[in-house]
Amino acid sequence: MNRYPLWKNLLVLIAVVGGGLIALPNIYGDDPAVLVSRQDQGGISEVEADATRRALASAGIEVLGVRQRPDSLLVRFDSVESQLSARDLLTEQLDPGYLLALDLVPRTPDWIAALGLKPMSLGLDLQGGVHFLFEVDTESVVTKRVESYADDFSRRLREEGIRRTARALDGAVRVELRRREDLGPAEGLLAEIEPDLEYDSGVDGEAAWITATLGEARLRELRDNAVSKNITILRNRVNELGVAEPLVQRQGLGRIVVQLPGVQDPAQASRILGSTATVEFRMTCYDENAAEADRLGRAPIGCELQYDASGRPILLRRAVIADGGQLVDARQGFDENGQPAVHVNLASRGADAMLEATQENLNRPMGVLFIETKRELDEQGEPVIREEKTVISDAIIRGVFSSRFQITGLNVVEARDLALLLRAGALEAPIFKVEERTVGPSLGQDNIDQGRRAIIAGLLLVVLFISVYYRVFGMIATLALGANMVLIVALLSLLQAALTLPGIAGIVLTVGMAVDANVLIFERIREELRNGNSPQASIRSGYDKALVTIADANITTLIAALVLFVFGTGPIKGFAVTLSLGILMSMFTAIVGTRSLVNLIYGRRRLSRLAL
Repeated sequence: MNRYPLWKNLLVLIAVVGGGLIALPNIYGDDPAVLVSRQDQGGISEVEADATRRALASAGIEVLGVRQRPDSLLVRFDSVESQLSARDLLTEQLDPGYLLALDLVPRTPDWIAALGLKPMSLGLDLQGGVHFLFEVDTESVVTKRVESYADDFSRRLREEGIRRTARALDGAVRVELRRREDLGPAEGLLAEIEPDLEYDSGVDGEAAWITATLGEARLRELRDNAVSKNITILRNRVNELGVAEPLVQRQGLGRIVVQLPGVQDPAQASRILGSTATVEFRMTCYDENAAEADRLGRAPIGCELQYDASGRPILLRRAVIADGGQLVDARQGFDENGQPAVHVNLASRGADAMLEATQENLNRPMGVLFIETKRELDEQGEPVIREEKTVISDAIIRGVFSSRFQITGLNVVEARDLALLLRAGALEAPIFKVEERTVGPSLGQDNIDQGRRAIIAGLLLVVLFISVYYRVFGMIATLALGANMVLIVALLSLLQAALTLPGIAGIVLTVGMAVDANVLIFERIREELRNGNSPQASIRSGYDKALVTIADANITTLIAALVLFVFGTGPIKGFAVTLSLGILMSMFTAIVGTRSLVNLIYGRRRLSRLAL
């Protein structure tokens, strides 16, 4: 007799029922929604919620529901058109102190949401979202590195008492010496400082010159590193935005593709991703007259004339105490007076410099300079790079501090964005948006519908074939296929792995592979029957002997899927995820699930023949 112990039957039952429950949120779909919140992070009152309802009703915009959250108001609609119309209406009628964001909200019932169950995430091609293409200004990295070499050369030569002039050129540093007899010592010193550069020298009368050039290999390394570091920083920024399964990858020599599934309002994403921003902490020139410097149009020696957001002139010392590159963490919060602030944590080198500066300048003002790099078109239509510098804080140092302090003088939105940018890191090189495309959810819905039709068509054809060819055993395999699909969706929901269009192709492929396992088992049972074995012995032998073949075939495919996941990106990863999960689930349903059903149907009976 073929019987499973009770625990195995319970295992199959629990897996199928539990998988069905976890996969249940996926049948409800999403509603377009508008999220209303306040800049001061205060709650939305019932009066404000009622005013929002009345405004939408008077405009004839149909609302599915309005839900108050602790710090926001969620308004759901039945179509994207209604969502966009509501966004435009509320933008006009609400005060500037409110923030509006577009979102897609699952229709999951409250009792399912209370269990912590969520629908699976969808990729950009299914859910819609935003596609960005950025170009990295790799030449600015070369320029900064050459300027750094020029400063280092000038400083070291000055320490050795050699009179010189060091200038940064295009990919090279030109050092001009006042005396020709300094040429030999200067060449040796520069080669010791930077041995990887290519040096050339000559004599011009009583003077001499040295040119240090970055070779092609060094230039290529600098540009590649700039792009690679920018990709890492952009991934950090995307993670801070909380986007599920984003795509950030290199395209060509100096471009980066960013895809953000589910993001309907690209404004914030574009501002955060494309911002080449950092901060510098400097002491102010407290003993100089900033208004007079502004009137004359020049700053005193050692100072730099900058302006705050209101246009007020502020003189900052040129020496930088610390900058964004020395920052460990930055969090949005509030100061002791309840005003928005960014709480900053510096690394050891920056903390030491800050401690020394605050000890020496107690009760004197220190400024925080926000620097953002932008690319604009000049009058001839040619791109030019411009830096925007704004003093975002100019506060008196009231106490000595080092690694931990706060930046004030910001509103809530500015504090949130600045904390995110500082926490994610300053870009290695400026990036400029070349292309921006918004993929609408309607296009994604078309892909979902086509993918669903492909899966259903494939299932029906397979079910029709195996039901006719294998009869009762074919019906059992059909139930296993259904359980296989449910378990794949359940795992995708549980892991919150994004389903993409290639992922749907992986599921379709899994359907065929699951049937292969059943075919091997059923044909092996038929072979045992032809050899004269009893039906019960044939069932047992068929499953046992087919196990090794099924395991070999599926494990080799699983290895290939894992390789695709490790080395692939974007759509390839989506295909690998669903294929891997499908292989594991098909092995479970084909080997354990179908045998459990076969045992329940035939295991306790004395059989003279099988319907196979």
